Amino acid sequence: MKKSFFAVCFGLLLMVAMFSTVSAANVQVRISGWGGSDQPIIEEMLRLYVTPAMAKEGITVLYEPIADDFQRYIVNALSANTAPDLFYMDIFWAQSLIQAGQVEPLDNYIAKSKILKKEDFIPSLLDAFSYQGKVYGIPKDFNTLALFYNKDLFDLAGVAYPDENDTWDTLAKKLEAVSKLDGVYGLALQPEFARMGAFTYAAGFKTFDQNGKSNLFHPGFKAAFEWYTGLAKTRAGVMPADLGQSWGGGAFGTEEVAACIEGAWVIGHLKDQAPNLNYGTTFLPKDPSTGKRGNLIFCVAWGMNKDSKNKQAAFKVLEQLTSPEVQQWILERGLALPSRVALADNPYFKQNNREAQANYIVFRGASEGNVVPFSFGEYGGRWMDPINEALRAVMSGEMSVEEGLREAQYRLDQEMQR
Repeated sequence: MKKSFFAVCFGLLLMVAMFSTVSAANVQVRISGWGGSDQPIIEEMLRLYVTPAMAKEGITVLYEPIADDFQRYIVNALSANTAPDLFYMDIFWAQSLIQAGQVEPLDNYIAKSKILKKEDFIPSLLDAFSYQGKVYGIPKDFNTLALFYNKDLFDLAGVAYPDENDTWDTLAKKLEAVSKLDGVYGLALQPEFARMGAFTYAAGFKTFDQNGKSNLFHPGFKAAFEWYTGLAKTRAGVMPADLGQSWGGGAFGTEEVAACIEGAWVIGHLKDQAPNLNYGTTFLPKDPSTGKRGNLIFCVAWGMNKDSKNKQAAFKVLEQLTSPEVQQWILERGLALPSRVALADNPYFKQNNREAQANYIVFRGASEGNVVPFSFGEYGGRWMDPINEALRAVMSGEMSVEEGLREAQYRLDQEMQR
């Protein structure tokens, strides 16, 4: 009788163990981000690091890249309850998802983790994905803006390279001088706040005042707007569209402009499209009045679906996606800048090649002067639209600076009164 009893118990335990093993093996975590050039990078990273580590935990990772309009995809998928367990959140629109209650707060998971601690990440980046005291996203990497310049064109023109001591005024003189070369303009002037905005922050502009309003006639904003659009009056600057290019990096790669303002994302483009371009990188120039630089932080985090059925497993995947090993690999590949504090003094940054040096300048840009997240609260991209249109109109000669700012302020006020 006893033998039978123990046999039954043993059998039950065995079944439970087998069931547990099968259940663990069946846990699948879906992750999603944008496609394009990002896709092969993520696929390789998963193959080398995440998939082997998760296999030991009985977790399978299913990667779902989205080729077009990721923001619209994730908004619709979250509403339809078909969203992946983990997904990219751009600093530009993350707050709208968080405020809508569609993202899982991560504080309780982090408190129990031995891999992922708040203090391991650059504070300004983690703050950008925090809301009402809770963390909703773990930054995977980031970018700032830097000045990329064509050494050969500056040499040919006999003009000193742009450097970290330049102010708006001295840089403008260098750009105007190099634009004397046939077929060459100075700077690629994107008619976007995503570039010009860095100069407004250098001049002391705040996106929102204490009442939550934006004043485009703030002396700092107006000074930066005048300086930036003023470059288009001579060959010191040109809109990429006037050269048949869709962005500054494109015009820079074809050597139609001597300089452009971009983040480290331009490095991959130059590797592919202009591998022999002899370029250097330096900080954005200082505002001659304040003596400070400005910059924008562009950042993407991993967020967790509030309605995920596999939150514990998803967090284990999140730990691996943002682990020191993965960020080291990403950095050494020259693909992005790490969000972990410990990698700030990484030997990679000391390498004597243009890609590593460019990445170092972009990395340091996060702590040089007035640095502001590329985010506009509840207004999102609607906040920038009137400013972008004013930039284009003024640089095209359709409006004066005063007219452009007045029109942009009117439209912005209308938007903020809705």
